[in-house]
Amino acid sequence: MKTRLDNEFLNNMTKDRGNYKGPLYFNRKDPRLIVPRFYPALGWTLNFANPYAYIAIAALIVIMIVTIIF
Repeated sequence: MKTRLDNEFLNNMTKDRGNYKGPLYFNRKDPRLIVPRFYPALGWTLNFANPYAYIAIAALIVIMIVTIIF
């Protein structure tokens, strides 16, 4: 179970500008797939260093194509 200290450490990773490549969050040390944006009021983003992010994007694209076709 994650402690409060672990959550603070993970949230501090998202506040580091060095973990952003342009508008995309890219941090190999962060195990989360979905992370809060640099400004949390703007919502959430994907951690593009996590390989599951690309699977999630591909799944969304497939769902959109299937709904358009059928």
